[in-house]
Amino acid sequence: MIRTALPRLGLAAALLLGTASPLRAQSAPPDPDAFQREAMQKLVEKQAREAELKAIEQRLDGNIEVRRKLEGEIAAIRADRAALNKALLDTTARTQAGEEKLGDLEKRLALSQSSEAAIRRSLESRRGLIAEVLAALQRIGRRPPPAVLVRPEDILEAVRASMLLGAVVPDLRQEVEILGTDLAELVRLRDNIAAEKTRIGAEMEQLAAERQRLASLIEARREREASAAKDVDAQKALGDQLAGQARSMRDFVEKIEKEISVASKAAEAARQAIEQETREQRERMTALAFKDPARLAPKIAFADARGLLSLPAAGSRLRGFGDADGAGGTTRGISLETRSGALVSAPSDAWVVYAGPFRSFGQLLILNAGGGYYILLAGMQRIDVALNQFVLAGEPVAVMGETSEAAATTVGVGTGQPVLYIEFRKDGVSVDPTPWWTKSQGEKVRG
Repeated sequence: MIRTALPRLGLAAALLLGTASPLRAQSAPPDPDAFQREAMQKLVEKQAREAELKAIEQRLDGNIEVRRKLEGEIAAIRADRAALNKALLDTTARTQAGEEKLGDLEKRLALSQSSEAAIRRSLESRRGLIAEVLAALQRIGRRPPPAVLVRPEDILEAVRASMLLGAVVPDLRQEVEILGTDLAELVRLRDNIAAEKTRIGAEMEQLAAERQRLASLIEARREREASAAKDVDAQKALGDQLAGQARSMRDFVEKIEKEISVASKAAEAARQAIEQETREQRERMTALAFKDPARLAPKIAFADARGLLSLPAAGSRLRGFGDADGAGGTTRGISLETRSGALVSAPSDAWVVYAGPFRSFGQLLILNAGGGYYILLAGMQRIDVALNQFVLAGEPVAVMGETSEAAATTVGVGTGQPVLYIEFRKDGVSVDPTPWWTKSQGEKVRG
């Protein structure tokens, strides 16, 4: 945890350190010099770049959210397309079943037509006999048979007609009955087949319309999926571009920070050359510096305050500077477990360069102690000082909460009590704060 979250806290705090004036950060003489003006220019430029970096990071976060939504939409479109494809397959199966059924009906119709043709051929083969019988019946109908005793010729003709009808009529009756049955069955089959054809035709038209509709929907979904995929690619390209800009901007900010550090060092060297203080005078100033409540600037350099600072809050150490963080790295500060609602004070005279919540680290307070030194305090619930305010050593600046805040929980240890994280930085690099504490508190922190 320390290797990831807390180093990021230190880096983020380092990017925020430029909000304090280098003029205030050092106990320089009232007359500004060239080094201080250069540092101020670099500071203004650094703040502008940090604002650009923040805007790029916000756009990058928005780009990630848009890509997430587009990917979800593509997944939904693919799910819809799978359902539509299944429906299309079912429709195809139903269409093929209908076509197969129609083929069976056509075969039955062809068989019935063959039977009809056979019946017709049978009737054609008996056409002569049927014609003769019908002619005889017609003659009988026109001229009924005469009385038998009137003329002998009439008797002979009647006998002949009777013999002819007796021989033909039974076969003719059988053929007529068979023909009538076949024709009735043929008519019934034709009616059924015609109705079945009508129903299947309507069903096939409906299936064809459904297939066309499904095909249109699938094409629309496919086009939307392709469009969404293009949007995802475009958003990904934009995200890569923004990430590259963010990296370049971070590199530039770090470069400016180094330049500010160089200018600050030069200003500090010039200040030390101008002061012309003897060792005895510096020691006397050190002894009296923190006893003057009316001071508006540090009266001693932070580097000379070693062994004079008090811990910002009462508590027991969880981890010290350089301890293993349990993830293969080391810590860059110290962590104190405090009482609920414990008061947090400023360890040293300093200017407030940042006070407020910062990302997921909870309440963050950054103090400019001068000479390129900064003090980071994190894990509080409330901060009681304002930006650019000058605070005295021992002045209350914040209050701890009832339980661990977001930044403090990253240490990965403790019992749920509030945890105060303290880090000293010199020219952007973390340093061990132990030499600055008074002897008793330094031993308490080490122990």
